[in-house]
Amino acid sequence: MLSQLINFLKACWLPSSGQYGHTGSDSTCCQDGLLWYKDSGRHLAGDFSMAVIQANNLLEDQSQIESGSLGLHESGPYGTFIGVYDGHGGPETSRYVNDQLFQHLKRFTTEQKSMSVEVIRKAYQATEEGFLSMVTKQWSVKPQIAAVGTCCLIGVICDGILYIANVGDSRAVLGRAVKATGEVIAIQLSAEHNVAIESVRQEMHSLHPDDSHIVVLKHNVWRVKGLIQISRSIGDVYLKKAEFNRKPLYAKFRLREPFRRPILSSDPSISEHELQPHDQFIIFASDGLWEHLSNQEAVDIVQNHPHSGIARRLIQTALQGAAKKREMRYADLKKIGRGIRRHFHDDITVIVVFLDYNLVSRGSSVKGPPMSLRGGGVNLPAKIFKDMNCGRK
Repeated sequence: MLSQLINFLKACWLPSSGQYGHTGSDSTCCQDGLLWYKDSGRHLAGDFSMAVIQANNLLEDQSQIESGSLGLHESGPYGTFIGVYDGHGGPETSRYVNDQLFQHLKRFTTEQKSMSVEVIRKAYQATEEGFLSMVTKQWSVKPQIAAVGTCCLIGVICDGILYIANVGDSRAVLGRAVKATGEVIAIQLSAEHNVAIESVRQEMHSLHPDDSHIVVLKHNVWRVKGLIQISRSIGDVYLKKAEFNRKPLYAKFRLREPFRRPILSSDPSISEHELQPHDQFIIFASDGLWEHLSNQEAVDIVQNHPHSGIARRLIQTALQGAAKKREMRYADLKKIGRGIRRHFHDDITVIVVFLDYNLVSRGSSVKGPPMSLRGGGVNLPAKIFKDMNCGRK
């Protein structure tokens, strides 16, 4: 029975050994307490490293990397998809997005027979509508699901183009080499939607000119209607559909005054970037990382250390910063359990995608077996992880 369970879990959570010619440790994911990681793997255009640290009682961050056909059939187009979903209020929305967004993207890519900004926008819209439908069905028995949402950052590498789409405040940062100096500089690729940013507050005021309290400063933190820090998300339907802003939803989420138009948006900011030979890597991470590291600090860490394990190294550096802010030792922070850990840092997800320009430039002509990996794994007994040859580092 144990061997069957191990095989099942490997099939669910790990890429099969031998994909893209890699075997051994490259095909394993590991867990060390609240830390889950895959130190090294291969996607169609290079290497990647992935890690997740849990802080909440239930892991609210979800993530994935998919490489192979981006359509419903093996005819392609071929490329790599990266998703980071930073949930809030609970894990339901981020889990839903993790299950559905890539499937919608594949469907629209197949219909259009290519990747595009429009395909990505449609995939976001379909995901939002699907979650709204689920909330509608569950509202009578689980009203709090109306107050659960997620940030949603994705990247798609296809035919030499990098597409970045975002709602919320997760972040994608490119490491680009400067030919003249050899320095690798940080370039933020994603637009953020946190009302701590003055331009985002101005956007909210322009969209809601009749509401002078659309953004308020509460406990020294800017919040939309005093409730939430982001202006765009998937979910949070209590701030998008007035029919969910009523009992039996908890009073702390309900607005006193009715609203006629959605307060939050699910429309992503999307950009296209033609990848260049000097583009070295992209760091995709939830806001928990960027609370403790600047863009350039993160890029410097990636540039100055080996590829393998770099996502885990970024998380560990962020946690060391979190411990220092609280004037405690990193070793003591690691002893704090989930739930209580949230007082020190948020869930953190990091995916570092390295770019081999020889492969990037070949676009959809580069093909290989599909690779699919979800971040976070599952809570398993230590015995099973020992049998998986993961170890505890």
